[in-house]
Amino acid sequence: MDSQVAPALESFAHSAALTIGVELELQLVNTHDYDLAPYSDEMLRLMAKIPLPGSVVPEMTSSMIEISTGICRSCSEVLGELSQLRDALVRCADKLNIACTGGGTHPFQQWHEQRIYDRPRFRQLSELYGYLTKQFTIFGQHVHVGCPDADSALLMLHRMSRYIPHFIALSASSPFVQGQDTQFDSARLNSVFAFPMSGRAPFTLSWDEFGHWFAKTTRTGVVKSMKDFYWDIRPKPEYGTIEIRVFDTPLTIERAAALAGFVQSLAAWFIAEQPFAPQEDDYMVYTYNRFQACRFGLEAVYVEPESGQHLPLREHILQTLDKVAPHARTLGADAAVESLRESARNSVNDARWLRETQGRERLLAEMVRQGAERFRGRARG
Repeated sequence: MDSQVAPALESFAHSAALTIGVELELQLVNTHDYDLAPYSDEMLRLMAKIPLPGSVVPEMTSSMIEISTGICRSCSEVLGELSQLRDALVRCADKLNIACTGGGTHPFQQWHEQRIYDRPRFRQLSELYGYLTKQFTIFGQHVHVGCPDADSALLMLHRMSRYIPHFIALSASSPFVQGQDTQFDSARLNSVFAFPMSGRAPFTLSWDEFGHWFAKTTRTGVVKSMKDFYWDIRPKPEYGTIEIRVFDTPLTIERAAALAGFVQSLAAWFIAEQPFAPQEDDYMVYTYNRFQACRFGLEAVYVEPESGQHLPLREHILQTLDKVAPHARTLGADAAVESLRESARNSVNDARWLRETQGRERLLAEMVRQGAERFRGRARG
């Protein structure tokens, strides 16, 4: 009998309710043909010399870099920190004759050309997942929301799950893969779904119950820690947060901050009004709704979990924004929410901008160049 002891679930740290933090995975591209460029080491060395909020770290492959804010109390604070990080990234990239850009996928990179970043965890993942690891050269935004205790975090997690399609459609920026229009607004998430520990968290509403589930799972040896779960939303006990992981990286930091403001406003609505009790049956339509949002973006159909009503996702987003508007005003997120309302009303997301740019320019490299200018804050539209 194996005497190895399964790892225990760590205790849930306290954090202030409604604090937020944002992580952005970004593309490094050369300025010759705008393909991905393996310059993360050089970028990290240059960035380390600049005093900045949050953190800058490597990601799975060496053409990626991740920036993170610290703990913020408003989406304007998020935007302030992301602005400092973005401006430093742009200066460092200019020194290396490369560029940084958002977007959930690079439109024409070849996965087999990517290099795994030399870090023990990334090497272990590469050994375990094979070619999927290089195909994980995709770029997402993660939003953390502070929760005062573990049980309220799980309640928040399952309430947020109803809005996964909204998050996907509003952030979608990955229509092109390997030089082709995939016909998805968010093709990035198809790469995430290939991993066995992706999907959604088990339906538990107490940390004790979650701990029992975690113990059973770790006893199998399939997972060793919370890091092994690639769920759409997962608890982060060491931070005292839940982490929403379905957003594509937007093309601008303004959009990234607006999405964080939306999440924060939703969380405030949940806490103040307790609008509904999540239940396991919510997940009967979860996979369908998520697929619709990935495939069709703001033109998707949304199935309301309780009533089974089918309606345009765009319409449900607008209804939701109306409900959270008073809380957004209190949090100073009203401008952020209004920008998302405008997107939903006009069915405009970053995937649409990318397609329209490609339709006009007929050259994917030029589309990437214009995306990099957008990231700098220079481009219009």
